[in-house]
Amino acid sequence: MAIEPVPELQIIDRFGPHRLYSKGARLESGSEPDRLVQTHCCFCGMQCGIQLKVKGNEVIGFEPWEEFPFNKGMLCPKGVKRYLQGSHPDRLLTAYQRDPDSPNGFRTLPYDQAIKRVAAEIDRIQKAHGPDSFAVLGGASLTTEKAYLLGKFARVCLRTSNIDYNGRLCMVSAAAANKKAFGVDRAANPWDDILKAKVIWISGSNVAECFPILTDYIWQARENGARVIVVDPRITPIARTCDLFLPVKPGRDIALFNGILNLMIENNWLDHDFIQQHTVGFEQTAEHVREWTPRKTAEVTGIAERSIRQAAEWWGTASSSFLMHARGIEHHTHGVQNCLGAINIVLASGRIGREGCGYGTITGQGNGQGGREHGQKCDQLPGARDIENPSHRAHMAQFWGITPEELPRAGVDAYEMFRRIGRGEIKGMLSICFNPMVSLPDTTFVKWMLERLEFFVVIDFFMSETSRHADIVLPGSLHEEDEGTVTSAEGRVIKINKAIDCPGDARQDWRIIQDIAKALGRERGFTFGSPNEIFQELRGASAGGIADYSGITYEKIEQNMGVFWPCPSEDHPGTPRLFEKGSWNPIAKGAGPYYFPDGRARFNVAPYSPPAEDVDVDFPVILTTGRVVSQFLSGNQTRRIGPLVDQTPEPVIEIHPLLAEKHGIEDGDWVRIESRRSVCTLQARIVTTIRPDTVFVPYHWAGRKSINQVTIAAQDPISKIPEYKVCAVRLIRQYDPPDYLKELEPQQ
Repeated sequence: MAIEPVPELQIIDRFGPHRLYSKGARLESGSEPDRLVQTHCCFCGMQCGIQLKVKGNEVIGFEPWEEFPFNKGMLCPKGVKRYLQGSHPDRLLTAYQRDPDSPNGFRTLPYDQAIKRVAAEIDRIQKAHGPDSFAVLGGASLTTEKAYLLGKFARVCLRTSNIDYNGRLCMVSAAAANKKAFGVDRAANPWDDILKAKVIWISGSNVAECFPILTDYIWQARENGARVIVVDPRITPIARTCDLFLPVKPGRDIALFNGILNLMIENNWLDHDFIQQHTVGFEQTAEHVREWTPRKTAEVTGIAERSIRQAAEWWGTASSSFLMHARGIEHHTHGVQNCLGAINIVLASGRIGREGCGYGTITGQGNGQGGREHGQKCDQLPGARDIENPSHRAHMAQFWGITPEELPRAGVDAYEMFRRIGRGEIKGMLSICFNPMVSLPDTTFVKWMLERLEFFVVIDFFMSETSRHADIVLPGSLHEEDEGTVTSAEGRVIKINKAIDCPGDARQDWRIIQDIAKALGRERGFTFGSPNEIFQELRGASAGGIADYSGITYEKIEQNMGVFWPCPSEDHPGTPRLFEKGSWNPIAKGAGPYYFPDGRARFNVAPYSPPAEDVDVDFPVILTTGRVVSQFLSGNQTRRIGPLVDQTPEPVIEIHPLLAEKHGIEDGDWVRIESRRSVCTLQARIVTTIRPDTVFVPYHWAGRKSINQVTIAAQDPISKIPEYKVCAVRLIRQYDPPDYLKELEPQQ
């Protein structure tokens, strides 16, 4: 077995002044594995099944897991190459302490000493400034057991209200809308229902690149006669094969949904029986959308009137349908309203809660669903309970052995925590599975705030861009070095199986959290011996809640290749499709399938409002951001996997030929992207697959290649999700490469 060295990228790693990011080692082995471990991909919310090939204590490859029902052995490029990260030389094998006198800014530290330092700093800060002076940032790629433990650690051990997670950047707008409309935050249908739909509506989701295996479901539905409608400012790969493409102007999705509903009402494409028997609020919503004529809708959205009419007819007259959306309509200051608009046209059609008729949000992170259901979200307790609901507070306080008065109140969102650092309210922070130096908007501000902290500790398995601002870095665990559960985008609870042990002094994340609690002298409730022990407590904590896992066991998951929640007892089969007649519901108690006391779904008036920052004379171009197929989120993992870097080595700016000609830009030119906050200089890619008033940049890169230097920190007032999908910029052609490339030229 050998590690083949590969060329290096021109990006300075602050962890070492002369060390560069490797394009990723390539593990070459002709050896046969000792065993195959059935588990799941560590990336997006599809959670494809995979078998890892293990020899000794190393993952040397993979085999398809053809029996797993979602992907049936298929994998995207990231899934195929995911195993390569485990052998990367950047893997953290020991704890580190910041040391300005050290050549690379850090020095190694024995693990036990690092834990003692962390505990001492937490204790010092909280004694001097109160419990809320120390904050916790979690992540939606953590297993559900870790997410539960982290929430309990923050609220029971630290007694701080300041906990939130990077799912704040993902599904929170959809979650808030789902709770307003259905009373529950979960996809309504399994993905299998796509296959039986006759119309599929996709808004703001680059499915083929971000969720490639889901594309196969859409294509199979087309083979069965389905029509596919795609709404996006870019002609993404899925849009190239759709039946109707609606090139919406970024930030105007709610106008489109209101216009569609107006046409459905005008042409009587409604399910009146469903509306009368299962919903409330239709009359007010119908009155609100009356002004959204096809002409007005076309003027605001930038979509041709005839296309709007065609979409409304296909959707309104379909016998079965499936609507799905992702960050494209959620990353807005009115993301919740966008999602409510989508739900309104689903409810008006009556096509939900039955086979082939569905609605779902496509989750971007591996455990975006389970990661928020059980306690690391700032306003939520295990079982998707509301932290401000007195009965919910009393239930969890009793379960954890504290009083309701000792249980902290709701905290603030992840970005607001950084504002609190600026105001001196938060003095210390622990972060795990979160890379805000790449993923948050206006990263210059984020950097300033991290440097203002009195103490910052990071748990990670690579030295991320955020870790380089830490005082202590603790070596955590890769996906394959631990076991636990995650919940996929369709609500299926699945099992991650351990394949190898942690190398060096690295530890499973849940052990690190418990070690800190023990060092603080607050280990009561934090003495679990395994993830299964944590899951057993989680089952009890969730019992009777909306997200009820009490009937799910590890054995049941593996026997059934996943169990859909809610599952209130061990003899309950789980709930693949929500809102079916007679389905279990702890809220309505037989009154109806929706999670309100009367059992009815809610129409919601969803008013249109423009983006927080629209174009003007000084900044006349719309910038929108997103993902590419070979990279994932902040890139902390995928930028270290050689074949994925080969596929997309650098970010580029996509520009329409008309816009490029106006600015004198040609393909390959360097372009300076300026906003009111900062600048980013990238090479141009001239494409005809984007609106002429819009440019697109992927967000997976760090430092001066990070487009989040430019994006705006405006947030949805309900979900607090940032508006990544719209900000105003200007473009300036650069005749020379950016300065940071000149700085990296070899010295003669």
